[in-house]
Amino acid sequence: MELTVVMPCLNEAETVEICVRKALDCMREHGIDGEVVIADNGSTDGSQQLARDAGARVVHIDEKGYGNALIGGIRAARGKYVIMGDADDSYDFTSLMPFVEQLRDGGDLVMGNRFKGGIAPGAMPPLHRYLGNPVLSFIGRLFFPSAIGDFHCGLRGFRRDAILRLGLQTGGMEFASEMVVKATLQGLDVREVPTTLSPDGRSRPPHLRSWRDGWRHLRFLLLYSPRWLFFIPGLVLMTLGLVAGAALTFGPVYIGELAFDVDTLVGASAMVVSGFQAVLFALFTKVYAAEEGFLPEDRRIRKLVDIVTLEKGLLAGGLLAVAGIGGLVASLAHWGGRGFGELIPAESLRLVVPSATAFVMSFQTIFASLFISILGIRRTRENPVDIAASAAEEAAAAVTREPSATA
Repeated sequence: MELTVVMPCLNEAETVEICVRKALDCMREHGIDGEVVIADNGSTDGSQQLARDAGARVVHIDEKGYGNALIGGIRAARGKYVIMGDADDSYDFTSLMPFVEQLRDGGDLVMGNRFKGGIAPGAMPPLHRYLGNPVLSFIGRLFFPSAIGDFHCGLRGFRRDAILRLGLQTGGMEFASEMVVKATLQGLDVREVPTTLSPDGRSRPPHLRSWRDGWRHLRFLLLYSPRWLFFIPGLVLMTLGLVAGAALTFGPVYIGELAFDVDTLVGASAMVVSGFQAVLFALFTKVYAAEEGFLPEDRRIRKLVDIVTLEKGLLAGGLLAVAGIGGLVASLAHWGGRGFGELIPAESLRLVVPSATAFVMSFQTIFASLFISILGIRRTRENPVDIAASAAEEAAAAVTREPSATA
């Protein structure tokens, strides 16, 4: 079978029948060997029977959620290609050929673009049309090397085997973002075709919740991009702290009538420590995600981990600790020079704050080196060849035992 059209369904009695008939008519018209699968997520309005009467195959998905319904429907699909779309009659299931043609041409994932194809009046709320979708799609393109203009279009086609290999996990509306992000990161051939969006045919409100689901999309994009979540903010914070701290270590800095002194130096120290910790978190996340298969392995990170060994990390941490202790000894000498009496903060803090900062960063470096070494311990995983060999050995042993038992 060439094509399966999968539609998630939760109480879509008003529209599911016409959606199924449109998809089947399109396939018959173009001679496509295909089917329609309704991934029902617990409808109580008779949607299931209406879909069957229209010619669809209904599969029941117990786990609630848009993503859960879709992944269940994709697994149940029999077609080489899958086109997914909502069962609310907002997408045009009579115009599936642009997706099929791109898939036949070798595309792994073919996204619809509603902004290029046309959005009918009333089909998309202004909040989604002018803020939500454009902003989240821009963030997706910024965070990941993707040229997709409409990350959240619900009408898209793909090779079933390619998408199942991605190991999609999210069960909610962010499933749409996860598919695009993982396909991009894994180097799949991702394409885009114009599609239209019409007002849906339901009399009830949609399942989508603007702010909740928008946040879930944004959260997913952030969690899958440690560079933008941790590394870049941390690097900026640390750089600003280092520049400010270096300037203030030798005396107050005046900008017009504003005077920046040791109070600002303490703030700069906090920026350096916090920024350094964020950069380390980016490294931790990259290593862990690559080891667990959440993200593809980053060659630069792997090379860095190979170069910066545990021993080198411990050495760097030790040198920072020595510098910190040296500064603290100098501050004690400064205090002794004043007879261990009252100190002038503007002088003493210029020694104490950089020393304490170096001392704290030394522990961060040492602990980070130990933690990255732990993350880098590779667990032994059985590959498919090993599994097949073990199964063959067990079968052979079973066959050998049977004659012995008979005798």
